[in-house]
Amino acid sequence: MNIRIKKIFAYLILMGCISGLSSCTSYLDRSPESNISSTEAYKNFTNFQGFVEELYSCIPLVTAHGYHNSWNWGEEELWETDITYPFGARVDQGDYWSWSSEGTCWLLPSKSLNAGHLWGNAWYAISKANLGLANLDKMTSATTEEKNLIAGQLYFFRAWFHFMLMQYWGGLPYINTVLSTSSTLRLPRLTYQAMADSAAVDFQRAANLLPIDWDTTDAGETTEGNNNIRINKIMALAYLGKDMLWAGSPLMNYTTNDYNSTYACYNTDDCKKAAEAFGKVLHLCDSTGRYQLASFSNYSQIFYTHAASGQIPGLKEAIFMENLTNSTNRWRWNQVNDYRPYCINASGVKHYPTANYVDYFGMANGLPITDVTKKDDVSGYDPEYPWKNRDPRFYKDIIYDGVQCCTNSKGNLAENQQYASLYTGGYYRTSNGTKACLTGYLNCKFTSQYMNDYDGYKDNNVVVLSFMRLADVYLMYAEAVAEGYGTPQSTAKDYSMSAASAVNVIRDRAGVGEVAYKYLGDLDSFMSEVRRERAVELAFEGHRFVDLRRWMLFLQSPYTLKKAVYFDRASDQTSSELYANPQNEHVLNLTETTLVTRQLRQKHYWLPLQKSDVKIYKAFYQNPGW
Repeated sequence: MNIRIKKIFAYLILMGCISGLSSCTSYLDRSPESNISSTEAYKNFTNFQGFVEELYSCIPLVTAHGYHNSWNWGEEELWETDITYPFGARVDQGDYWSWSSEGTCWLLPSKSLNAGHLWGNAWYAISKANLGLANLDKMTSATTEEKNLIAGQLYFFRAWFHFMLMQYWGGLPYINTVLSTSSTLRLPRLTYQAMADSAAVDFQRAANLLPIDWDTTDAGETTEGNNNIRINKIMALAYLGKDMLWAGSPLMNYTTNDYNSTYACYNTDDCKKAAEAFGKVLHLCDSTGRYQLASFSNYSQIFYTHAASGQIPGLKEAIFMENLTNSTNRWRWNQVNDYRPYCINASGVKHYPTANYVDYFGMANGLPITDVTKKDDVSGYDPEYPWKNRDPRFYKDIIYDGVQCCTNSKGNLAENQQYASLYTGGYYRTSNGTKACLTGYLNCKFTSQYMNDYDGYKDNNVVVLSFMRLADVYLMYAEAVAEGYGTPQSTAKDYSMSAASAVNVIRDRAGVGEVAYKYLGDLDSFMSEVRRERAVELAFEGHRFVDLRRWMLFLQSPYTLKKAVYFDRASDQTSSELYANPQNEHVLNLTETTLVTRQLRQKHYWLPLQKSDVKIYKAFYQNPGW
């Protein structure tokens, strides 16, 4: 929020509104003398909805605003070591200042709808939502339903953009009115809880006004079948729950006592509020089928589609998605090249799953792997057969040694090039130095298993991240209920599913064993499984950085480590046997080695505000330590 944002307010007041999906730039370039009526844009549903449409364009675009994009900032990825510019690599170095300048980071302060940057677009969207709310009385030629749809969207977006900002920068001013350009800007930063409470009010207002499905409304009839991304009641309730769960999380309730020891725990009242909101979401999904968990056979289609005529992924599981701008071809020129080593994708800035993160993918029976170097008769894990009987999501998301990565349609690929050679000294591990697979694993959550330069798999890909999907709601419900009501067996007040059952719904979908009895006896044990389940189910989707921070685990080992796995192929198997069934590969001498240890301090729980912003006025102060 700065002088430029104040100027935007002035233009908006002077010029009324825009319609459709015009860019901010073209709008602001209009002459102030343009003859636009102050009531024309708001008088009926069609005109006012045109005004609202631009708010959808302000939704951040995470996966495509540079050639290589960075959105996983926890311990889940390692970027090639000869570069420093991806924001994920900057986080490894403790350099948070680069959020405002690094082109791979979607948080950037520049305001461009085509680029989809959070900071600049959020303040613009908030001001636009406030302007719309201030002019609701001018919507005279409209039904009650139409008025509710407009107001509901505006309340939602005002809350949502504030929520998105405070996840990263903490409490900020909550702007709920059109600011006068003649007055001096002096709005103070609020506490996180106060800001979350304000957002909760707006999310609830939106939920009260919006339908479950626009296709069932008279106003939505003209766009029937194309209303999937329109803001609805379930979205508003889901974000009400997330807002309250975040407000109830340890980081947001961090205090220091007189003896300088720190305490961080959940706020049970906020967690109960979150549980009730999530319970309403799940009840509505149960009763209407508006959102549904995808079948596991279609699991990959939640995240990407390939050669599907530009079909948007997500199925009925995606609740709220990133900006869809240019979704049908942007992936080909961005991340698609980065997930395979240079020897089969001869371009790209390489980044790979860390071995320690892959370790969260436990066994098919639902039990975790406590030490990948040691045999565990209870879970069934054996370091000589480390890929055997793993959580089925492991095989959906991760490429490991022996998995075929090229179809070799031209017949000119060497065996160690066609099949993942990720053992110690293997071609994928040694070819092209820092661009080789340093960690021992590849990511296939957002790409076909056969992603390569040879057979056309690099083209015709569509990837769209979900900011929220139904599986996430189940896991947030489990966390909120357990922390709010005290046990894994607890339920929300108005929804009968227990916290443990909510986790098991997600595991059942994947064919994974339910939470073991030994983790159901106390809250701490259960929460360890909830955290692991979030790591697995939501892997590489951009949630981990916020999760580790709000749990106050971000500075603690082992979450500061990024590791590689090393092993030898045993000699009692032929290559054809290995490649036919790599899950049963026999390996020897499996070890893990730390490649990166993050040196982070307390200040790294929050991103710094731009220096130019904190100089505007004293009450808009910098985050501690920066």
